[in-house]
Amino acid sequence: MSRSLLKSWFPHCETPVISNAPMFGTAIAPMAAAVTNAGGLGFIGGGFDFKPESTQISSLDKQLTETASLLGQTPGQALNAGVGFITFDKSFANFIETVGPVLAKHKVAAVWLFAPTPSKPSAHAPVIPALKEMGKSWGLKVFVMVGTVEAAREAMSDGADVLVVQGVDAGGHQWAKGSGIISVVPEVCDMLKTEYKGREVAVVAAGGIMDGRGIAAAMALGAEGVVMGTRFVATKESPTPDSQKAILIEAEDGGATTIKDTVHDDIQSTGFWPPLYDGRAMILDSYNDHKAGMSLADNVAKYKEAAAVGDNSRRNIWAGTGIGLIKDIPSSADVVKTSLKEVRDILGRL
Repeated sequence: MSRSLLKSWFPHCETPVISNAPMFGTAIAPMAAAVTNAGGLGFIGGGFDFKPESTQISSLDKQLTETASLLGQTPGQALNAGVGFITFDKSFANFIETVGPVLAKHKVAAVWLFAPTPSKPSAHAPVIPALKEMGKSWGLKVFVMVGTVEAAREAMSDGADVLVVQGVDAGGHQWAKGSGIISVVPEVCDMLKTEYKGREVAVVAAGGIMDGRGIAAAMALGAEGVVMGTRFVATKESPTPDSQKAILIEAEDGGATTIKDTVHDDIQSTGFWPPLYDGRAMILDSYNDHKAGMSLADNVAKYKEAAAVGDNSRRNIWAGTGIGLIKDIPSSADVVKTSLKEVRDILGRL
């Protein structure tokens, strides 16, 4: 294997570097710590509300404290885990002021940014240099998730260290218009070689990767690490209800049983995403009713009625097209260890 920038930046990691996606509400301290302890780079979902009074910020502080404890790290020691943030909310203007002190307190290894509201200059443009200046004493790196070559170019202009190149096979939120990793990852890599020759930047692939086979494919495309989201939803550390994990295990043919649509958010009253983005979720009761002609108002009412009595049947299950490869509910650590063994076996055969 050629020299890995990620390995040089995160020496505790095995190569290729595996991370869990920083899914807000799902990627919590036990998951992040388990991924890191198994040789990956664990991430916590940090949220999207950066107002001074935000409970998401205080919750993040507690999550990071718990992560450090689970990793056996002492206060003041750089944390071998990262945090991901959704950045389209207007309160992102307060990010360095309100979230910066928490990140500095815990000396997080990485900050992941995703989904800015389109603007010129980018909303990330002033934040990324400020983060890198804040964290230069402990080597903080900034990840930016992108779904197009244009977005990758913008992230490079803003100063990103790592491009998480997300394909449309991914579960959850993503670019509404895009392609699978098989084309977008090599195109981004070619753009970097041509336009940013000599610049140190790592490429990580995301979208539809479930095991070592997907990792090997991502490496062949030019990535030196991967992110898995849906696979980590179906783990022991995930707080996702068991009933939903069971649906993931039973699912197959993810290209036909999941769909990208903004209505997923509309039904659960999270339709505040900019139009540049949509989300991939499983086709279940709420979506089937939508397609059958049910009004949004009635669909939302049914969703709320079910949620009020603890019924998860109408709740979204954000999931990628690789769901047919999920056959069990392992620990997050086992996902990392098994995937590393699989990809190394594949590369060894090649």
